[in-house]
Amino acid sequence: MSDPAPDPSSGGPARPEHGSRQRPPGTFRVGSIGGSDVLVSSSWFLVAGLIAIMMAPTVESVQPGLGLGKYLAGLAFAVILYLSVLLHEASHAAVARRYGFGVSSITLHFLGGMTSIEGEARRPREEFWIAVVGPITSLLVGAAAALLWWLTPPGLLGMALAILASANLLVGVLNLVPGLPLDGGRVLKAGVWAATGSVHRGTIVAGWGGRVAAGLVLLWPMAQVRVLGGSEPDLLDFVLAFVVAMFLWQGSTAAIVSGRVRRRLPGLVARDLARRTLAVPDDLPLAEAVRRAQEAQAGGIVTVAGNGTPVGLVNEAALLATPVDRRPWVAVSTVARTLETGLRLPVEIRGEDLVTAISRTPAAEYLLVEDDGSVYGVLATSDVDRAFRTVSG
Repeated sequence: MSDPAPDPSSGGPARPEHGSRQRPPGTFRVGSIGGSDVLVSSSWFLVAGLIAIMMAPTVESVQPGLGLGKYLAGLAFAVILYLSVLLHEASHAAVARRYGFGVSSITLHFLGGMTSIEGEARRPREEFWIAVVGPITSLLVGAAAALLWWLTPPGLLGMALAILASANLLVGVLNLVPGLPLDGGRVLKAGVWAATGSVHRGTIVAGWGGRVAAGLVLLWPMAQVRVLGGSEPDLLDFVLAFVVAMFLWQGSTAAIVSGRVRRRLPGLVARDLARRTLAVPDDLPLAEAVRRAQEAQAGGIVTVAGNGTPVGLVNEAALLATPVDRRPWVAVSTVARTLETGLRLPVEIRGEDLVTAISRTPAAEYLLVEDDGSVYGVLATSDVDRAFRTVSG
């Protein structure tokens, strides 16, 4: 899986904003792989304990007389299972790094795992291989464990191998279900993207696949009786089905909404949102700068050095907070933000590139420049937010 939400069976890569290495609340760092933090959520300890308790009777039947040791054996099985989940996630991370993406962390949680990949796939091929390698890894681990189980005499080791084989084969198959936020949803997204040339259409189609999968999960407790002839489902079966279905539904719905919004993002064009700008000396009294801007009907003020080079952008909030009676006595530079890296944007920037640039360097105003470096205007973040709500509404 490649969405920020975790996969219900094993998980997959999530894609946060660049540069964040802050540990999520409720997680513990237990090591690193390839420079990526390995985190364990507090919920994992609860699930590990439940696995130990549920496995204890089976351990007792295979190896009688262990006493409390049967719970330790059950806990060991839980650790082995999650080590295979870690291997699944590490494969996502390895392929992502091969394509040049950073991987900030791998998190193990009660539903499986999640790999936090920084950035978005640039081509369908990248999306496909980053996603599909996880299920392939789980299937290979399951096949290897099954072979070892066949060669191992009955006992606790044989039981552990049987559980490891069945769990990984199940994880591998389930993760190939073609619906987000599962890995198979990313594979479907890559296929639709390659066929149509639209990554957003791929996201929406794969999101609907996830909604279908959520509905099938809700029906599973009854289907296992009517289709497979299994035992009657109990309350736990229905609760687990509901939890997984809700997770799938929420993840797929978020993907659909994101795909629809991002498909409309090209409608955000910096040039169309630019405010007329007035350039003034940085030592000009603020009152005079405001008077000139009103006279020129300018929506932004740029301060320039003696040679005419832009050096700052007047912050509208700081300007309004300055009392009128003080404005004749303070320089306009006192309410201007220095034009640091990231505050100059090309006037033709648009869509996701525009949103990414603003997210990378948060500010109230940005200077828009032409290809030759000349000033075109000022872009206000409030105007971008207003336009974004319009295209996404």
